[in-house]
Amino acid sequence: MALWMDAGSDPISESEKADLEAIAAIKEAAAVELKEQGNQFVKMGKKHYNDAIDCYSRAINQNALSESDHSVLFANRAHVNLLLGNYRRALIDSEEAIKFCSTNIKAYYRAAKAAFSLNLLAEAASLCQRGLEQVPSNEELKKLLMQIDLRRKEDEHHKAQVLEAVASAKELSSAMENRVLKLGKGLYQELTGIRKPVLDKSGILHWPVLLLYAEVMSSDFIEDFCETDMFSSHLDIMFSEVSQPLPWDEYHAYTREAVELYYQAGTGILLSKKEVLKYLLDGTVKSVPEGFFDEEKDSGKDLDSSVSHLSTNYGKWIHVNEKKTLLDILRHSDYIIPAIPVFFVVSKKSGFYKEFRAGKWWPP
Repeated sequence: MALWMDAGSDPISESEKADLEAIAAIKEAAAVELKEQGNQFVKMGKKHYNDAIDCYSRAINQNALSESDHSVLFANRAHVNLLLGNYRRALIDSEEAIKFCSTNIKAYYRAAKAAFSLNLLAEAASLCQRGLEQVPSNEELKKLLMQIDLRRKEDEHHKAQVLEAVASAKELSSAMENRVLKLGKGLYQELTGIRKPVLDKSGILHWPVLLLYAEVMSSDFIEDFCETDMFSSHLDIMFSEVSQPLPWDEYHAYTREAVELYYQAGTGILLSKKEVLKYLLDGTVKSVPEGFFDEEKDSGKDLDSSVSHLSTNYGKWIHVNEKKTLLDILRHSDYIIPAIPVFFVVSKKSGFYKEFRAGKWWPP
């Protein structure tokens, strides 16, 4: 009987030929029926998409249809995989459909659509071009090709932005490293938001600086404090005779001659080189190249040595000499910059002053 013949062998009788033809006809009919069932499942909606894929797969496995019909089956399965978001499978099925029939325009479109969804822009554009060689007037392929070109331009623009932001962040990081500044984890960002220093064309750093009035935990903010500026120049402006008194300063204790600035020595969590770059890039671009931060090597030894000497003054309030520049203070071996410089303002005229100087007050 033909049912038990070895694969590849020729039938030896008319009866066996008839058996084979009957089997082929049954398989062909089954494949056609499965194809139609798959089409019906697609029309029934998303809940039945997996059933449709199963039907198309079983029809393909019958291996009973023409190359043209096989192309349609693979293209149909690609269509359902696209609807399900299985873009890699959709691309593979569409490419199989093209192999079986190089003129299957739907297969080109679905392959290009899947490649586009996978952000394989060069491959997607190539598939569109190949499809348009078959049918130059196909509007769907033309429209998709325009979308691919737009995405490519957007990606190139974003890549340029990323490269610019990364270069700027590295330059800024190097500037702080050259100044032997220690950058720590941000504090009080609910007051400042994400603020960062700026390096001008002359290589000068400009910092946003937060001033906290320890007595009431109110704040002032200096948007642009040049590292070469002395503290006194900013205080002269903030507490000049023509300036309005602080709204909560009922006894006018916070006058120019009475205010002093302090920072707390050694407090804060030092950022590694990688973390510094992440902080400097935060909010500048949507994403950075994969593995970018892996290229930045941190030296644990350097980090340990930079904090080993902080224990002596840890937690103490250090008076800021207002005749010094911002850079002078930031370079202090016991000052960790909490993302941006933060200084505490107290008044010698206030009753709170003695408590503060005695070390009986800590930030909340």
